[in-house]
Amino acid sequence: MKEEIMERFTTYVKIDTQSNDDSNATPSTPGQWDLINLLADELTKIGMEEVETDENGYLMATLPSNTTKEIPTIGFLAHVDTATDFTGKNVQPQIVDNFDGNDLILNEKLNVVLSSKEFPELSGYKGHTLITTDGTTLLGADNKAGIAEIMTAMNYLIQHPEIKHGKIRVAFTPDEEIGRGPHKFDVERFNAAYAYTIDGGPLGELQYESFNAAAAKVTFKGNSVHPGTAKNKMVNSGTVAAEFIRKFPENETPEQTEGYEGFYHLISINGDVEKTKLYYIIRDHDRQKFEERKNTLERFVQEMKEAYGDSSVELEMADQYYNMGEKIEPVKEIVDIASQAMRNLDIEPVIEPIRGGTDGSQLSFMGLPTPNVFTGGENFHGKFEYISVDNMEKATNVIVEICKLSAAE
Repeated sequence: MKEEIMERFTTYVKIDTQSNDDSNATPSTPGQWDLINLLADELTKIGMEEVETDENGYLMATLPSNTTKEIPTIGFLAHVDTATDFTGKNVQPQIVDNFDGNDLILNEKLNVVLSSKEFPELSGYKGHTLITTDGTTLLGADNKAGIAEIMTAMNYLIQHPEIKHGKIRVAFTPDEEIGRGPHKFDVERFNAAYAYTIDGGPLGELQYESFNAAAAKVTFKGNSVHPGTAKNKMVNSGTVAAEFIRKFPENETPEQTEGYEGFYHLISINGDVEKTKLYYIIRDHDRQKFEERKNTLERFVQEMKEAYGDSSVELEMADQYYNMGEKIEPVKEIVDIASQAMRNLDIEPVIEPIRGGTDGSQLSFMGLPTPNVFTGGENFHGKFEYISVDNMEKATNVIVEICKLSAAE
């Protein structure tokens, strides 16, 4: 199983599937289609049934029940796209066998080092087989690890018909990283009672609470004049944008918060004297505090308009997803099944809120309760991303065990 997981994963990560928020297409990038088409072929080859991809790139397949028991259909999902925070082009995964627990040189030429001092959890992977980046790209374990684990688990169940299970549905979706993952997902077509996203991080993660999330684009318009004659004429949009940025509390950023604490996150700044655009995301687990954060950003925009004129600032803001805990709490037994599956495999469940979101955040509000299970990865979305193949194997075993437990009830 371990070799199969590694082969699948290292194949998938070499396909550039970064999503693009500026595209209106679904999927937002052609590279996602490349992986979706590959996965459709693989699903067919391993013996999955009802392998279908719709016009928006949502790939679904079925593993039929092999028992006469009446068992609710369950689902497993992962997303094909990778994050926009760091380049995912030309990913070159590096395999580290029997990791010695010390610092890892990812790229000697560029002096990129995965340091156990900076990332203290690294030393805990001594003896594991790790897959890292080459220090120039992200890895894409978020969420190609989940894809590899679901594929391997389905193949394992097909190869071991003695393991009884109900009907299982799998789906691979586009554009999760830009908040659109389930926007065109057909819950009725998927037709599962509940599901799990395999999209978490380190060993044991089991999550059914997520952030409430919104995205905001703030555009500042200036007036470009030759600097030699600019007095009382120039309005530098970059300077105005910097004034806006300083309005936000310094301790309410991702790097200053943890647990249930929310934040404002300035994702990017693009511009010049004439026009500057800021892209923010807003996050909070508490719905009331979430609404207050949005109101605060709107108030700051209004203050800038009062100072520089109504036409000087434009705001586009939209909700992305909500805390899935609201919808999963009433059916918390589906969390208990995953928790028991982990304990059966001597994995201690780590039940904590997601400081982020998954497709399950939206799917749960669309009528498909969907908690999130670990993949085994660390440091998602950047050049220091890595994953333990040993823990990927454990995640695969958890998927199989969930299927067994669901059939045993």
